[in-house]
Amino acid sequence: MPRLSEVLAALDALWPPERAEQWDAVGTVCGDPEAQVSRVLFAVDPVQEIADEAIGLGAQLIVTHHPLYLRGTTTVAASTFKGRVVHTLIKHDIALHVAHTNADTADPGVSDALAGALDLRVVRPLVPDATDPSGHRGLGRICELDHPETLREFAARAAKRLPGTAQGVRIAGDPDAVVRTVAVSGGSGDSLFDQVRAAGVDAFLTADLRHHPASEATQHSPLGLVDAAHWATEWPWCEQAAAQLDEISDRHGWGLRVHVSHTVTDPWSAQIAPVAELPGSASRAPSDSSSPGAPN
Repeated sequence: MPRLSEVLAALDALWPPERAEQWDAVGTVCGDPEAQVSRVLFAVDPVQEIADEAIGLGAQLIVTHHPLYLRGTTTVAASTFKGRVVHTLIKHDIALHVAHTNADTADPGVSDALAGALDLRVVRPLVPDATDPSGHRGLGRICELDHPETLREFAARAAKRLPGTAQGVRIAGDPDAVVRTVAVSGGSGDSLFDQVRAAGVDAFLTADLRHHPASEATQHSPLGLVDAAHWATEWPWCEQAAAQLDEISDRHGWGLRVHVSHTVTDPWSAQIAPVAELPGSASRAPSDSSSPGAPN
């Protein structure tokens, strides 16, 4: 059975903390380096539900994509919800480790996992990492479909393959436009429109698209937009990362039990379908909507 320090060294080799953005907060939040680890839980968000799940599993380590304290803090009092998470983890001897933007740009990274969930063929990074001579690391991925689909069909593929959330999957652009190449970026992606347009792809799948950037993007070009929930686009990384740690455990003979949380921690809990239209207008809302559910 390995010590926590040994497992953390392996995780830092997969996602070196020095490759995180300067504003990011990655690495180990809490945990005794000398403690032994037999079970590990991967999740997107370091929230109380995940801490409670780790206790139920008997895990000694949680690895999340999102940081617990992204902007720092002056207190970990249990009267705050983040402080309560810290108290819960320490009380039950559970360590917390974060791989965020250093996992986004890794090879393989968050967008590779997203592309894999959709059965897309990765061609290259959307925004290459200039420090990677191999050209494999970077933010987002440019991908090809095995056969052309309409934008509507591609969005339906995303809705089927990604874990269900209250938001579901939204489309901007002509639903009948033909899609052969796509850019994907797990998490918030509307800062990448310039790079997406420069790549010349037919569609862009990401999350958290805001009104003005999305509107401007559709006016600039016939680019199709597919907007999924932030949590849903990053959850596939948990499975990919767990498989990577499993392989390391097997190679070292650690015998780790590695788990992926299926708890839906997307903050949106329900969607109310529109029931009325403005006089004389034609609704563009989809005829059906996705409901929350566990990952496929």
